[in-house]
Amino acid sequence: MTTETEAATEAQLPIEQLPDINASENYFNRELSHLQFNYRVLQQAMDETHPLINRLIFCCIFSSNMDEFFEIRVAGLRQQMKYGRESVGPDGLLPEQLLNEISRVAHDYIYEQYDILNNVLIPAMETENIHFVRRRDWTEAQADWVRRYFEDEILPVVNPIGLDPSHPFPRLVNKSLNFIVELDGKDAFGRETGMAIVPAPRSLPRLVRLPDDICNGGDNLVFLSSMIHAHADELFPGMEVKGCYQFRLTRNADLELEDDLEDLASALRGELLSRRFGDGVRLEVADNCPPDLIDFLLKEFGLTERELYRVHGPVNLTRLMAVGALVNRPDLMYSGFSPAVPKQIRNKEIIFDAIRQQPILLLHPYESFTPVIDFLRQAAKDPQVLAIRQTLYRTGADSEIVEALMDAARRGKEVTAVIELRARFDEAENLELASRLQEAGVVVVYGVVGYKTHAKMILIVRREEGRLKRYVHLGTGNYHAGNARLYTDYSLLSCDDALGDDVNKLFQQLTGMGKALKIKKLFHAPFTLHKRLIELIDREALLGEQGHIIMKINALTEPDVIKALYRASRAGVRVELIIRGICCLRPGVPGLSENIQVRSIVGRFLEHTRVYYFGHGGKFEVYCSSADAMVRNLLNRVEVAFPVEDRELAERLRSDLETYLADNCQSWVLQPDGSYIQNSPAEGEDRLASQLLLLDRLTSK
Repeated sequence: MTTETEAATEAQLPIEQLPDINASENYFNRELSHLQFNYRVLQQAMDETHPLINRLIFCCIFSSNMDEFFEIRVAGLRQQMKYGRESVGPDGLLPEQLLNEISRVAHDYIYEQYDILNNVLIPAMETENIHFVRRRDWTEAQADWVRRYFEDEILPVVNPIGLDPSHPFPRLVNKSLNFIVELDGKDAFGRETGMAIVPAPRSLPRLVRLPDDICNGGDNLVFLSSMIHAHADELFPGMEVKGCYQFRLTRNADLELEDDLEDLASALRGELLSRRFGDGVRLEVADNCPPDLIDFLLKEFGLTERELYRVHGPVNLTRLMAVGALVNRPDLMYSGFSPAVPKQIRNKEIIFDAIRQQPILLLHPYESFTPVIDFLRQAAKDPQVLAIRQTLYRTGADSEIVEALMDAARRGKEVTAVIELRARFDEAENLELASRLQEAGVVVVYGVVGYKTHAKMILIVRREEGRLKRYVHLGTGNYHAGNARLYTDYSLLSCDDALGDDVNKLFQQLTGMGKALKIKKLFHAPFTLHKRLIELIDREALLGEQGHIIMKINALTEPDVIKALYRASRAGVRVELIIRGICCLRPGVPGLSENIQVRSIVGRFLEHTRVYYFGHGGKFEVYCSSADAMVRNLLNRVEVAFPVEDRELAERLRSDLETYLADNCQSWVLQPDGSYIQNSPAEGEDRLASQLLLLDRLTSK
């Protein structure tokens, strides 16, 4: 490995001036990096190469991402302070400092979001004859229709709550739309409280389409909040409504479970009930809400100005995703495409025959997820198949994969499903899924308490020519057909004996008990993946300038991996990182990371593939994985990284990585100061959008 003296010479720095690999200034904060990814998503709303409705959807996705950020990340920081458990990461920021900086950045981003919505997207939709009709613009016919809708659909289910000593402030559901109402006068019992809360029914749509026959053409939409505002007085007969203002509380939605549980499923059911009513972490209010009412709400929720967000528009923008379904404008949305099915599978009636010829590598969504489903369907019906084992993280209780597992169990095959109940925000669905599978005769295991099972594995045992043959599926994403149309992920179908034996041993560890078994080809967390990843990086560092590392992951936060990459850079290794979201590594620091480039790809599909490439002096090795380079993935989860050894498939993976590295319009490059700059084609250079190129390359086969 390159010595410190050699590294200093390469960087043209005295040895004593080489940056300290452990110094806090050489690490970005993970939460602030997370916010920057959300901001890159928001910037897609300004990118006119996306269709208009998809730009609006990006604006909504930003809201959804920010919701989860506050529910989990900000809530976690507040919990640290509440219980005196402050911890400091490699960047050195204390929770209090970090919360102040998060507030500053998030306020700027959210202000910009509403500016984009009000001054860019809504006017652009107006020019396309899509109208968000405000109360002040309702015609008499529209006002009459809204009144009837309010009386028929809203009034029967809304439940206004007056505030007085016998009616304390209600316990409002996380992220629900609510109104605080100023009242004047006395009610039927002589009460004069002056204030009420109106929770908007969660069952009602937040956007309603007005009938075409009362509009002057185009698509005309009205907000539920506008309807409630317009008829708030009907909720309080005989009293004067002096003001009605939207607000929305975001609560702590993280789940805390003890490691020594006797019944994980029962404990989780109990925790899910409390998620809806965790401590408040953010208050959004309409910007016209009077200061005294805002102060009242802040005091009620135990929040301060730091957690207050005054917004100019609806407080729940995520629900604007409904626009795509409410208007019939395919010209303003991405056109559909048919995912490709490789010829190797198309020409074989039995998928096992195709896999025996050559392992199959699929890149979703460009290539169909159907072969993975068919892999299970055929296994369920095949009399030669004896056993099926599968991990399930996110899949959906009504998925075709679940149906195939149930069918196999009913046909008398040995079927085992390792279900991760703690897949965030899918816990309730996974509990239901577990029940359905058990009723069909599937053996359901909940993995290992304290270690989320995040690995994506299927093992099928089939009798062939008098012996047992193992077939496996290994993937970078979830067994969710919906996600497979939106996320980029790799799937490998193989019958390699060593891989089959490794996967079998991993299932033994998950379902049984005993010491960690010796694995031949796979790297698996929490046992060998972290160590082997660092060893491969350090091995590349021994090659100096002949070394080459490409890592495509969703996040890089694990300090030891970052330090290994710094060492490789000092040794002269070319390090190219394609990191969609969080990156705590600081690139471009002389004497430390000048040989590291970090880029983020943000486009139509959510980049989700995890690929590790090591040049190894021309004899490159490439691995796909379920794991990002994060502490939780490498040390606190069950994860798998698998080699792609078939040279044709490995070359294809390298080609895909090169396509991402050549992207000059959907890529953002991380700067040494922590900012990101979007790439753009140089003068005379063709536009190269990696996702569009892959879509054309793979679906045109």
